[in-house]
Amino acid sequence: MYLQFRDEVEEALVAALDELDLPTDDLGVEDPPEGVDAVLASSAAFRLAGEVGAPPPEVASDLAERIDAGEYDLIDAALAQGPYVNFLPSDAYYAGTVEQAQAADFGRLEPTGEEVVVEHTSANPTGPVHVGRARNPIVGDAVARVLSFAGHDVDRHYYVNDAGRQMAVFTWAYETFDESDLDSEPEREKADYDLVRYYRTGNDFLENGDPDEVEAAEDEIQAIMQGLEEGDEETYERVQAVVDTVLGGMRETLDRLPAEFDEFVKETRFLRDGSADDVVDRLKELDEAVYEEEAWQLDLEEFGIEKNFVFLRSDGTTLYATRDLAHHEWKFENYDRAVTVLGEDHKLQADQMTATLDLLGNDTDRLEQVIYSYVNLPEGKMSTRAGTGIDLDDLLDEAIDRAREEVETRLDDRIRDDDLTDADVERIAQQVGIGAVRYDIVSKQPTKAITFEWDRALDFEAQSAPYVQYVHARCCGILEEAGIDPTTSDTAVAEDVDADLLDTAAERELLEVVARFPAVIEEAAADLEPHVVATYTREIAETFNAFYRECPVLSDDVDDDLRDARLALVAASKHAVGNALQVLGVAAPRSM
Repeated sequence: MYLQFRDEVEEALVAALDELDLPTDDLGVEDPPEGVDAVLASSAAFRLAGEVGAPPPEVASDLAERIDAGEYDLIDAALAQGPYVNFLPSDAYYAGTVEQAQAADFGRLEPTGEEVVVEHTSANPTGPVHVGRARNPIVGDAVARVLSFAGHDVDRHYYVNDAGRQMAVFTWAYETFDESDLDSEPEREKADYDLVRYYRTGNDFLENGDPDEVEAAEDEIQAIMQGLEEGDEETYERVQAVVDTVLGGMRETLDRLPAEFDEFVKETRFLRDGSADDVVDRLKELDEAVYEEEAWQLDLEEFGIEKNFVFLRSDGTTLYATRDLAHHEWKFENYDRAVTVLGEDHKLQADQMTATLDLLGNDTDRLEQVIYSYVNLPEGKMSTRAGTGIDLDDLLDEAIDRAREEVETRLDDRIRDDDLTDADVERIAQQVGIGAVRYDIVSKQPTKAITFEWDRALDFEAQSAPYVQYVHARCCGILEEAGIDPTTSDTAVAEDVDADLLDTAAERELLEVVARFPAVIEEAAADLEPHVVATYTREIAETFNAFYRECPVLSDDVDDDLRDARLALVAASKHAVGNALQVLGVAAPRSM
């Protein structure tokens, strides 16, 4: 109802401004200041005061006087308060919210017809996923989910670096060393943990080995890179044997989050189909192209970028960035928009990429980047360069273990009288533990560095994933106690629910928060900021808990009509909370 209410507010303001012969280009519709009893407000009086020649409160009063709320279904009143015009909702607004939110897909916006590709994670397949990079798959997956829930047709891509020096080194090392040459056992029985030992051994050899042997190894590595560049099938298959094996292990880890992908796009595709060569030929023809320091480069000073963009080595081999240019042009050919999630250390490369695509004649307005800062543990920033450290699997395992301990300590305090089996406890531990990691990371603005802290992430009483998940479980428990299956696609409580009975402050406030959910999705998708949804989940959790404390649903002294109305509100809250968690990629448990 919130979006429809906003439409009516805008319609009413346009009509009033037309009557006053004032411009309607900026209506100033916004959320009212905290403590104001309204759903929306207009600050247009600030903008118009100079043109009218009157103070903003007087302009606001004139506007409010010219709005007849009786002409609109959802507006109960338009009242001037200082320089604002505040819009109050009608009973139909609350009734419509209850009705709309009974749908299982409540909050999902109408299809836009726009095809969007979201590329995220794209970690080099050189070993296990490091916890310092965990923000990329978590934020990227949430961005894709938000865009999909907002009505876009979304594909999720992982761009696989299978053509660079790292993969040539890895392939050479895997083919050169035997198990007996490795200095450790795999940390886990997974392919990525097994093969990364070869990669580390190879790098150690290249740094510390006999100079003559190292030179011979470098020749072999260069031959692999050259073979890939020239499209040699045997070389390609050798490299893919390593890439696919390691990537398979990494995918198992990402599936635990879960981070979903529709396609793994390999950069060798753009070598093998000739598109990378085509990009090189076109780049050489640009006025900005220079040959310096034995490499072809682009001078991007006109874009405010001081560092040149290197796109071709002296030996004729392309760079990752060159192949990524071909990759991005392929995206433009197949999608309306392209979104890429990148770490803060790739900001320069992202700027160079955008500038170069622009020089090549592409519409770079269709390209958007989500830049994120890295995850820290209390002891300091984590890096992937050292080859050791904490892997994402370690973090998820510990999250589940800690969640299991927390769930077990709370068993005696549970209100619901159902008995949890060991399997139930394990399921809840998985949902809460991994949900805590995802939520704690996605709930922060991506550009802000975060320090992951267990006590905060797993706090059932604070603004955390378990706190929000518990509200969903509580909704399910209330519905089950009333004989309603909360897992049905549409939780219809009863026909002809009288929403007018939901007239207490706690009930009205909860209805207003529920109603806003579609607008939250709209905002998060427009700005590519899923943390906006996380903020909303905390708000609705707090508001629902206030309702739960003040408004008994199934007590004997609650009459049937009020009971049904409150059950409908519980179902509406369940859908809003559950779908918001789904958009964040966090499980919505039925019981906890």
